[in-house]
Amino acid sequence: MYIKKILLVIVIAGMLVGGAFAYMVYRAFFVPNTQFNNEVAYVFIPSNSDFEEVKAIMEPLLKDLNTFESAADKKGYSANIKAGKYAIKKGMGNNDIVNSLRSGNIPVKVAFNNQENLADLAGRISLQIEADSMALLSVFKESEFLKANGFNDKTALSMYIPNSYEFFWNTSAEGFRERMLKEYKRFWNDERIAKSKSLGLNSSQVITLASIVHKETAKVDERPRVAGVYLNRLSKGMLLQADPTVIYAIKLHAGNFDTIIKRVLYKDLELDSPYNTYKYAGLPPGPIAMPDISAIDAVLNPEKHDYYYFVANVEDFGYHKFAKTLAQHNRNKEQYVRWINSQKINR
Repeated sequence: MYIKKILLVIVIAGMLVGGAFAYMVYRAFFVPNTQFNNEVAYVFIPSNSDFEEVKAIMEPLLKDLNTFESAADKKGYSANIKAGKYAIKKGMGNNDIVNSLRSGNIPVKVAFNNQENLADLAGRISLQIEADSMALLSVFKESEFLKANGFNDKTALSMYIPNSYEFFWNTSAEGFRERMLKEYKRFWNDERIAKSKSLGLNSSQVITLASIVHKETAKVDERPRVAGVYLNRLSKGMLLQADPTVIYAIKLHAGNFDTIIKRVLYKDLELDSPYNTYKYAGLPPGPIAMPDISAIDAVLNPEKHDYYYFVANVEDFGYHKFAKTLAQHNRNKEQYVRWINSQKINR
């Protein structure tokens, strides 16, 4: 009887210890361990982070950091950190939290358009992925890469087709650049290449002209007509005489792309720059900005007409008046000059 009592005590003690252990395991892995009010919190784990850095990132989101650490150790996560963006849902236990951090890297939307130069593009992208602007700008300008892929320092911006893309947040600068090269090649399909060849232009030249069209008019429905004017001028060997190229030349010369120029003056037309299309024939050496896809397709699908001139239409702001002859254009221009003087826009 005495031995039976001892055995009973041992069994009960074992059950209590086992129960306590089971509760500790349950608490460590399955009891909700979040302390934020939103339905989901997003965490960003930088590349090369160690577990101490992960804990510092996770601490504000968790009720009990110790049980999270215990679960992470037992599941092998603390020695196998993975960079990226992760979603932690309200009410998750440590088991699910660790699972999410281990295999739930989710993509981010990366969008860009209307960047005037590579530095602006690098700054824009650095706000959306882990790579910083200096690393991005460095790979954007890498001469060996540019040469190997048919670009140079003047045409490099034309490789980046504005759109919305999915990336993992921890994408490197090189990884971003390589993806953009693939997107560029995908954009320039057989149809677009055939159209560019029919115009006597290559893809970079199309984008350069598209950048001028983009800057000339924000009206998408007017862009094919504006593109037609410039293509008519190119075919006749005329100067493009595009004001946006002069504005770009002024900004480039000043080293300040934040300069606001609302009016091009006659003295500006004398600026000695290959981007000044009042002074140099043909297309400038590269794009003066990043054109929208609508501007690129406007160049590839221009309106067929006999217009060689256009000026802002003060009777329908945003649009332009087009002319076939210089005499007609000068009459349209007089109206515009009177209006701009009346507005006291001197620069």
